[in-house]
Amino acid sequence: MTVVPRVEVLDGRHADELRRAGRALLKEPLLLARGPHADEFRLVRSHAEELREWFGRNTGWSLQVDAESARLRKTPGVLTDPTHPVREVSRSRAPFTRRRYVLLCLALAVLERGEAQIALGRLAEQVVLEAADPQLAATGMTFALERRDERLDLAAVVRLLLRLGVLRKVAGDEDAYVSGAGDVLYDVERRVLAGLLAARHGPSVVRAEGFEPRIAALAAETALDSDELRFRAIRWKLTRRLLDDPVLYYDELSDEELAYLTRQRSFITAHINELTGLVAEVRAEGIAMVDPYDDLTDVRMPEQGTHGHVTLLLAEHLAAAGGPVGRAELEAHVRGLAAEHAGFWSKSAREPGAEEELVEQALRKLTALRLVSPTADGVVPLPALARYAVGETVIRTTKKASADE
Repeated sequence: MTVVPRVEVLDGRHADELRRAGRALLKEPLLLARGPHADEFRLVRSHAEELREWFGRNTGWSLQVDAESARLRKTPGVLTDPTHPVREVSRSRAPFTRRRYVLLCLALAVLERGEAQIALGRLAEQVVLEAADPQLAATGMTFALERRDERLDLAAVVRLLLRLGVLRKVAGDEDAYVSGAGDVLYDVERRVLAGLLAARHGPSVVRAEGFEPRIAALAAETALDSDELRFRAIRWKLTRRLLDDPVLYYDELSDEELAYLTRQRSFITAHINELTGLVAEVRAEGIAMVDPYDDLTDVRMPEQGTHGHVTLLLAEHLAAAGGPVGRAELEAHVRGLAAEHAGFWSKSAREPGAEEELVEQALRKLTALRLVSPTADGVVPLPALARYAVGETVIRTTKKASADE
C-alpha cells in the first residue's frame, strides 16, 4: 500500500483549486458574492493574490477582488472580432443588435448618474433624454420606447444587467412593462456598475474618430520604448489569443510575433496549461488550446439537435471542398440533406426556404470557431476544419478460422 505524503496531497488540492478559480474567471470575468456563481467567487477570493499575479504577468489583465465581487478586466487579443456577441438572457440566446448595444450604453450612463434605486419606466424616460444628444441623433439612431418592440429591446438590456449583477430586482416583472401593464423596481449595485468597464483609458478622454480607432485607443497599452516592454506586449497578446480564440493561425501574426512564438511556444503553452488545464494542439498552420473538460467555451461543436447536425454536416462538406464555396451551393446541399435526414430533423427545418437560415446559423458558428472565413458570397475553409473531414470507408475482413484451428 502506497501512502501519499500529506504535503503532496495539499499541493495537489491547492493546484486544483487554483485551476478551478482561473477557469471560473475566464468563463465569467465578473463574479459576485451572491447568486449562481457564489462558490466560484469564494474560490477566486481565496486565491486572489496568485491569480492577480498570473494574469498580470502573462496577459496584462488586472484582477480586482473585494467582499462583493471579483472582476477580471479582460482585453481580447483581437479588438474587432464580431463573432462572440452579447446574447439575450433567454432560451433563444439571440445576439444583440446594434440598437441594443446603444441602449446598453445609454442605460449604463443613466445608472451611473442615478440613485440607489430606479424603476424601469424611469430608466426608459432617462434613456430617451440621453438619446436626444445631437451627435447620437445625427447617426439616425433614435429612441422613443413607445412601441412594444422598443420596450422589448430595453427589457433585453435590463435582463442582461440583472444577470451581470448591476441591477437587483425588488418588485415587478419586465414582461408587464413590455405589455404596458406595469413597472419594475430595481436596486442599483454601484460597486458592480463601477467595475463593469474594462478599458485602459476612459471613453471621455479618447479623441480618435471612427469605431475601430476608438476601440484601439480605449485599449491602448503604455508606449513600448524598450525591447523588454515590446516582448512583454507580444507575450500578452499571444497568451490572450490562445486563451480567448479557438485557433491561433501563424499567418495572422507579424514576423516579430511569429519569431517570438516560435522561441517561446513551450513556455507560453505550459503556463496556460498549468492554470487552466488547456492542452496545446500544435499543427503546421497554428495552435489550438483544447479543453479536456469541454466547458471553457461559449460555442460548442458538435451539438445536439437539428442545427447542430446541420453544422456538423456542413463542416464535413466544406472540409472536403478544399477551397471557397458559395452560399448558393451550401443552401442546395442543405436542401439535399433535409430530404436525406427528414426523419431526424425538425419539421421547420424541412420546410421550403429553411435552408437559408440553417446555412446562416451554421456559418456563424463555424466562423466563431475559426474553422471558416466568410467571403462576399460564401466561405473559405480554414486549416482547422480538416479535423471534420471524413475519409473513405475501409471495410476490413478477417479470415474465418477453420474447424481444425
